[in-house]
Amino acid sequence: QVQLVESGGGSVQAGGSARLSCTASGFTLHYYRHAWFRQVPGKEPETILCYDQREDTTVYADGKKDRFSISLDDAKNALYLEMKDLKAEDTAIYYCSTDLSLNPPHGCYLTAKKYDYWGQGTQVTVSS
Repeated sequence: QVQLVESGGGSVQAGGSARLSCTASGFTLHYYRHAWFRQVPGKEPETILCYDQREDTTVYADGKKDRFSISLDDAKNALYLEMKDLKAEDTAIYYCSTDLSLNPPHGCYLTAKKYDYWGQGTQVTVSS
């Protein structure tokens, strides 16, 4: 059974850093494309970045490159979202997602609807 489980959320002071984890089961992260999104209640999901593990390529949504980054631990079959210089407007539920389609064979998407599998989300609250 394919499953993604996020962890690492919580309360963070403005200006601080956080690392979110996304642990996968039922498949191997290494072969697919992934993305991190966030969502504030009542709003559409906002893209942070996507990652094509096969080419080790990251694509950032506008304005996200300076403070967000992704990494992957093959041994733990986990993705991580590193966040720094957090601001109050970063408060949201953060989701990891995966597209298990192998077609096209390269690249990743910044569009939420392209991803088939999502974790349950983890809340990040940034206080000033």
